Amino acid sequence: MKKPASAAPSERLESVREVLMGGGEVGALLRGMDWAATSLGPVDSWPQSLRSALSICLGSGFPIGIYWGADLVLFYNDGYIPIAGGKHPWALGRPGEEVWPEIWDGLRRSFARVMETGAATYEEDSLLLMHRHGYTEECYFNFTLSPIRGEGGRVEGVFNAVLETTYRVINARRTQVLRELAERTAVARTAREACLLTASSLGAAPLDVPFCALYLVDEKEGGARLTASSGFAPGGPSLPSVLSLEVGAPSPWPLAEVRLSGRVEQVSGLSERLGFAPPGGPWPEPSNSALVVPFLVGTGELASGFLVMGLSPRRALDEEYRQFAERAAAHVSRVMSVAAAFEEERQRAEALAELDRAKTAFFSNVSHEFRTPLTLMLGPIEDALAATEPALHGAELERVHRNGLRLLKLVNTLLDFSRIEAGRIEASFAPTDLAALTRELASTFRSAVERAGLRLRVDCEPLAQPVYVDRDMWEKIVLNLLSNALKFTFAGEISVTLRGGDSRVELTVRDTGTGIPPEELPRIFERFHRVQDARSRTHEGSGIGLALVRELVALHGGTVRVESHVGEGTAFFLSLPTGSAHLPSDRLGVSRTRVSTASGAEAYMEEALRWGRGSATESEPVRASVHPTAGARIVLADDNADMREYVARLLGAFWRVEAVADGQAALDAVLREPPELVLTDVMMPRLDGFGLLRALKADARTRMVPVILLSARAGEEAQVDGLGAGADDYLVKPFSARELLARVGARLEIARMRAGLNAELERKVRERTAQLQESNRELESFSYSVSHDLRAPLRHILGFAELLAKRTRGTLDDKSQHYVDVIAEAARKGGQLVDDLLAFSRLGRAELKRATVDLARLVDEVRADLAPEAEGRDIHWRVMALPPVQADASLLRMALKNLLSNALKYTRPRAEALIEISAEASPEEVRVHVRDNGVGFEMKYADKLFGVFQRLHAAAQFEGTGIGLANVRRIIARHGGHVWAEGAVDQGACFHFSLPHARVGASPHE
Repeated sequence: MKKPASAAPSERLESVREVLMGGGEVGALLRGMDWAATSLGPVDSWPQSLRSALSICLGSGFPIGIYWGADLVLFYNDGYIPIAGGKHPWALGRPGEEVWPEIWDGLRRSFARVMETGAATYEEDSLLLMHRHGYTEECYFNFTLSPIRGEGGRVEGVFNAVLETTYRVINARRTQVLRELAERTAVARTAREACLLTASSLGAAPLDVPFCALYLVDEKEGGARLTASSGFAPGGPSLPSVLSLEVGAPSPWPLAEVRLSGRVEQVSGLSERLGFAPPGGPWPEPSNSALVVPFLVGTGELASGFLVMGLSPRRALDEEYRQFAERAAAHVSRVMSVAAAFEEERQRAEALAELDRAKTAFFSNVSHEFRTPLTLMLGPIEDALAATEPALHGAELERVHRNGLRLLKLVNTLLDFSRIEAGRIEASFAPTDLAALTRELASTFRSAVERAGLRLRVDCEPLAQPVYVDRDMWEKIVLNLLSNALKFTFAGEISVTLRGGDSRVELTVRDTGTGIPPEELPRIFERFHRVQDARSRTHEGSGIGLALVRELVALHGGTVRVESHVGEGTAFFLSLPTGSAHLPSDRLGVSRTRVSTASGAEAYMEEALRWGRGSATESEPVRASVHPTAGARIVLADDNADMREYVARLLGAFWRVEAVADGQAALDAVLREPPELVLTDVMMPRLDGFGLLRALKADARTRMVPVILLSARAGEEAQVDGLGAGADDYLVKPFSARELLARVGARLEIARMRAGLNAELERKVRERTAQLQESNRELESFSYSVSHDLRAPLRHILGFAELLAKRTRGTLDDKSQHYVDVIAEAARKGGQLVDDLLAFSRLGRAELKRATVDLARLVDEVRADLAPEAEGRDIHWRVMALPPVQADASLLRMALKNLLSNALKYTRPRAEALIEISAEASPEEVRVHVRDNGVGFEMKYADKLFGVFQRLHAAAQFEGTGIGLANVRRIIARHGGHVWAEGAVDQGACFHFSLPHARVGASPHE
């Protein structure tokens, strides 16, 4: 191409500036190059197509390269610099083949096709092994090669838009490796298994892990043992089977140093260190660096093992590569932790199993031994009760007999469980008329059900064939279910239905009781599990009745399930297979060798009948009393009827006792007529003893009533819990009558003495309060009168000072004029102070007129009033959604005006002031927040802010009387709310206050 005549230097410079305009760093470099010395010639000779392409290139923030002419001379922009890497800026203006010799063989055909045919190409995540940072690097790119046509339509260059995807591609690959590693090692149950699986997973990823080795610390040997490896064979000087963990000991890998520091360490120069070139994975170059990563298991300070991981020779070690190694080691550490926990759990499970076996044997032995003394007790009692002439204390003997039967039932239940767990349960399955047996068992409960005001419906149709059951077990199943139904049913009915089918028979026990919450249903058959806070006729029970039902049904080859809806009732469904093929053949029709634990329906009935007793009684003294506190009223709460009657009879000899069956009834009785003492059991339905105690201590009317807790929980910890909750005394069952009477009498005497002291103290407090109120009224009247009388002279001073200033303006010297201004300003401040004092005085006397106030509208009105103070300033108001409140609108307006004026004043030093008003509502109140970005304050002065005449800044900095925030506190306090502040020096302040909710449906002037 013929070059045009040379232009003047200034013209050439102007041409270069026009063609290579902008472009940042690269643009400046291009403008400084001597293009006349290149094959492209001077800039002013370049064709318009090249100029246009360069304009697009330099003006774009996207990485773009332009290859121009036969030599494909390279131009690019600032976005392309990271792609050029270490070849920048040398690559500018050089032929593409010279810039990229390492990849040109692969690109040559693509460039030739574009230049010859004008067809664009596009590559996605294309691998290019580039040498741009001093080594051959594994790189990936999305790029397009598009033709640039000259003025004649011929392709003159190539437009290369390129995006490096190296990090995305490699990170995705490494993430997949880690994901597969996590999946494979998840099944490991030992540290060794975890290491073997990790080596296998990392060995399948040679692009990132050319080789690896995993060592585990062997505490016994005092070293680290090679557990797994990949990439090259173990053994020899490079991967010894055991490495010392002593610092300074000869070792190819610095395991001792890494163990002490707990940090990842890079090892370089592997060829010289190991004496051979380690493999580089699929790359021809050897791996010359590795990382040693510790396995940190649990909370141990020292590593439990190490991952030695070779690094790719074609990827430099960066933070992502380091994190990849750390995450791989973390997977191993996690599995090791799980393995350690698994082993610990296995040992714990073995210990618990042994403990469970010992517990089962203990319960079995103890339950069996309990039966003998119980039999010896119950026999004579029954004989005494059957005597023709009732004994003098027949009622007491009946009580002893009932509770002896209850204890026997509990002992038998424990014995059944111990036998089931030990596999020693003795069953005797015999063909039985199950319908008749079930009708008989259900009918025994009729009197207890009807006494409780309920209906019992029994529908047991005759079955086509006898059913094989153990009669004693079936008795326990049916009676437990009926007892459970009666316990939780207060209205409606209990139904028992038995139906037979081809191969199964089903028993349904349904009630219309309180129901079971859905979240409790999965645990209802767990032993010792009890539904918390469930309403029931009594809180007594072992919590194993339903668990025993499930075990006994399972022994029959059957199943049991439950359906329930809170407030509607519960239904238990038992399904037993017919025939005998499912039962152990050696237990069919055999006689028992062990004593039966069936206690019959009597024990269940006696207990259920007690639930139907009235819940409240007023006991009368049984004999005259001379106790110092005789006649004092006591509220007694216990859900066990026998215990309630026994204690009420003991206390009734000296005091008036109201006995109730649960904590809620006790609370109602106390609030109706506060007693001198409350005696309460801990475990009760509806409201337990601790709940009753909390309710009494939370109410000012009952806070001083002494409370004694009765509980079967013995031991120092139980007593500490009771006394720590606020109880005055704690009595453990069983207790003697003498101890009970002594404890109650002592507490009543202490309460009587305390009441006398409190009465005297209250009298003195009332007298002192009256004196203070009178002094306060006199002080308010004085301040009001003085403030009111000061207003007239201050107004005269201000008026005459302003008149003097107006008349003498321009005639007085500067000093005299200053004096006049000071007088006027002092009078204004004095007047403001008097007005604030009058307002402060009125706040304590003014009638509070509550109404529903639109808080958002009130804030807008106050902002409008303060507009003159904000004039000429850059103030950003941020007003959030504000709910209505119950308040005196005029007083609340004054409080808001003080707070917002305060925010305007203390943000004055800020170029941009930010004032935010927000609120949050709770069921009890609305909290309002006024936040600013002003000068703030130290939190140690937060309480001082709301005092009268209290100021944290000099008057020369911020004017004010020191009364505004005191007014705010007084206004909010009169509304029943409170006000507080938070802040930090030079970080702004936030003032908070609370107000009652606006009542739904309240009129604006209510």
